[in-house]
Amino acid sequence: MDLVKTIAAELKIAPRQVANTVQLLDDGNTIPFIARYRKEMTGELDEEQIRSVEERLNYLRNLEARKSEISHSIDEQGKMTPELAAAIGAATKLQELEDLYRPYKPKKRTRAMIAKERGLEPLADQIWSQTIAEGTLAEWVGPFVDAELGVADMEAALAGAKDIIAERIADDPAYRKILRELLWDQALIASEAKAGPENDPDGLDEFKMYASYREPLKRIPPHRVLALNRGEDKDALKVGLELDHEIAVAKLRQLVVINPKSLFTTELTEAVSDSYKRLLFPSLERELRAHLTTVAEEHAIRVFGLNLRNLILQAPVPNIRVMGIDPGFRTGCKAAVVDETGKLLDTDTIYPHPPQQKREEALSKLQELIETHGVNLISVGNGTASRETETLVAELLHRLETRQIAYCIVSEAGASVYSASKLAREEFPELDVSMRGAVSIARRIQDPLAELVKIDPKSIGVGLYQHDVDQKKLTETLGGVVESCVNFVGVDLNTASPSLLQYVAGVQPAVAKNIVVFRETNGKFSNRTQLLQVKRLGEQAFIQAAGFLKIADGDQPLDATWVHPESYPVACRLLEKLGFTVADIRDKERLGLLRMKLQLLDVDKMARELEVGRPTLKDIIDSLSRPGRDPREDLPKPVFRTDVLSMEDLRPGMVLTGTVRNVVDFGAFVDIGVKQDGLVHISQLSDKYVKNPTDVVAVGDIVEVRVLEVDQTRKRIALTMKKPPVQ
Repeated sequence: MDLVKTIAAELKIAPRQVANTVQLLDDGNTIPFIARYRKEMTGELDEEQIRSVEERLNYLRNLEARKSEISHSIDEQGKMTPELAAAIGAATKLQELEDLYRPYKPKKRTRAMIAKERGLEPLADQIWSQTIAEGTLAEWVGPFVDAELGVADMEAALAGAKDIIAERIADDPAYRKILRELLWDQALIASEAKAGPENDPDGLDEFKMYASYREPLKRIPPHRVLALNRGEDKDALKVGLELDHEIAVAKLRQLVVINPKSLFTTELTEAVSDSYKRLLFPSLERELRAHLTTVAEEHAIRVFGLNLRNLILQAPVPNIRVMGIDPGFRTGCKAAVVDETGKLLDTDTIYPHPPQQKREEALSKLQELIETHGVNLISVGNGTASRETETLVAELLHRLETRQIAYCIVSEAGASVYSASKLAREEFPELDVSMRGAVSIARRIQDPLAELVKIDPKSIGVGLYQHDVDQKKLTETLGGVVESCVNFVGVDLNTASPSLLQYVAGVQPAVAKNIVVFRETNGKFSNRTQLLQVKRLGEQAFIQAAGFLKIADGDQPLDATWVHPESYPVACRLLEKLGFTVADIRDKERLGLLRMKLQLLDVDKMARELEVGRPTLKDIIDSLSRPGRDPREDLPKPVFRTDVLSMEDLRPGMVLTGTVRNVVDFGAFVDIGVKQDGLVHISQLSDKYVKNPTDVVAVGDIVEVRVLEVDQTRKRIALTMKKPPVQ
């Protein structure tokens, strides 16, 4: 198989682009590096396309390896034929390959194997041939009766022969393919509630809608597949496929029984029915449900990855002093104040809620912290006691009318995981676990990326059924998302933590720690080339990482830009041709003039003069025009509030501004400043038809919503983003 041509055809990109990308990947280059700094070679493929090439490459290489294993196994059995070898060679999917291998795959002892051991395979061949029309059953079957071999009579001989035929039918790739397609097209996936004292009805509330449920197999959406799987795993539901089995048996009979005048037509028909009910249907049911699960998990992981990306890339709120509050009832609320750089300034614990209810004392303590440290913003975690704490903060802000101060609600997903981690213990050995959580809540509003990379991505709750999917694939995908985000934003080499540095292209966790050790020992990095002095950071790692690591005030002004060190000579020649020097990009007035000249530049002509690729030159021009730019600057800032709402305040028709907290298959959950997030159902996301919620909204989006319905009893809020009807 020509892997390059296959991938190019599948992904609809040029074979040259695929071949070069494969070569770059095989040479050990990272995806972020390839996407940003090897555009000439890839034809400007983006990260997503490069990941798709890598994914298909791995699949097809695994396919080729499996073909080799299967061919070797069949050869060893002496059963390889030219036709089988050609079919194996032509297979493009693992499923096709496994179907071909099925008849030759070592199995546990089956009824068909026992029948063969008893010498009944020739009888099975006679029945299968459908060429015998003369004589009686006794004449043809009698010779196979042998008590010593365990074949007591004709009935036992025919039963054994039918077992052989049933297995032969069930293992046939062509029959399996036809039946698989029939099931996919016509079967329903069905669930029933499991009865029994061991099932607690109250605990199974989440599966109520599936207590008696039917849906076409080919139409069931991923989130319902995962819900059914979870119900089955919890022993709450019995799940299976339903089909008019007679249609399937009739189809199989039509394929197998080609001579109705055969002496053995009845036996063959019985073998067909047995093969379907005992072997084929159970096997295909498992296979199709496994396929549904795989597709559903891949979808869930993809959505989780997209949500995580949008959460991590939320706009930072720099240059502010923040008080983070980790709310709680019995153990109190932990408050931590950090300065503009995230350095911890002060902490305190307050007890405004039951059982202590020291509200006045809490207000006084918070006011003292604000006035002592000049706090600009209060960041409240959205966990237990969040809205009660929000009410407290709103009351405090009314008392501080003279100060310009606001508050916001921050997702504290993963804060407790970080608080108890080794990293948090090393960072704040003197603080207790919950106080570390307050620091994280404060910092994640200042720079979500820098703080959230400290947490296992799986613990950041922006997915659906994340604990039910393949954990290895989830970890790989989310790790790729974090890596992509870190390299998209870039990292300040002189302030970044090891947690952040380890996601930079080419930097391993141990090397990330070595960078920090080098920085602490030798002082701040003054230029990128010093990275080569870091222990275990070699030339290859330097090439991968250097462009993503920024130095704001070093010896070389280009170190603050996206320009890769390998392109510094080109950047310098470009500046020289335009009458500038690298020092000018630090001078606001000169930078303004440079931008004007760069906008008027004939890029193609200059690329020829500088003997550089057009994509690389374009990137250099962009980097020189906006040195030190953070791509998150263009994103919407978080919603800041000064007052509080409760569910009781909500009325249908109210228009509110909210923050998208999670996007799932059936809609989006939006924080509108009350205790419960509201749901914008997929049907309410837009006036137009919406196939996928992620096409319309993303985690972190600031959206305007209208209240449709408030269910106080079930604590549910229905919202819409549709335009209100014209009165």
